[in-house]
Amino acid sequence: MEKMKVYSQEEMLDRTLGPKGTPERDEYDAQVKDYLVGLAIRRAREAQNLTQEQLGERIGVQRARISSIEKGTNLRLSTLRRIFTALGIEVNLSIGDMQPIPLC
Repeated sequence: MEKMKVYSQEEMLDRTLGPKGTPERDEYDAQVKDYLVGLAIRRAREAQNLTQEQLGERIGVQRARISSIEKGTNLRLSTLRRIFTALGIEVNLSIGDMQPIPLC
């Protein structure tokens, strides 16, 4: 079986809309800025006056990992759960017609 390539959010945006700085990409980024998970995590962390290093200590990862999460790269639901728990954020995830699934 052929191995499937998994692309990051940034790679997919580059492929479909073009790199940052192109008109299509800038328009998209402006429209969805408030909905990006990484940005929401950064805002929640900053609202609690935590550094990336402090949040990393709370969930057991390096500061560089928090930085990549806030940029929206390589983010897993299990990591989201740990972050939301560390920040005291209650979240329910709902997919399609399924009942909401509590993440934390």
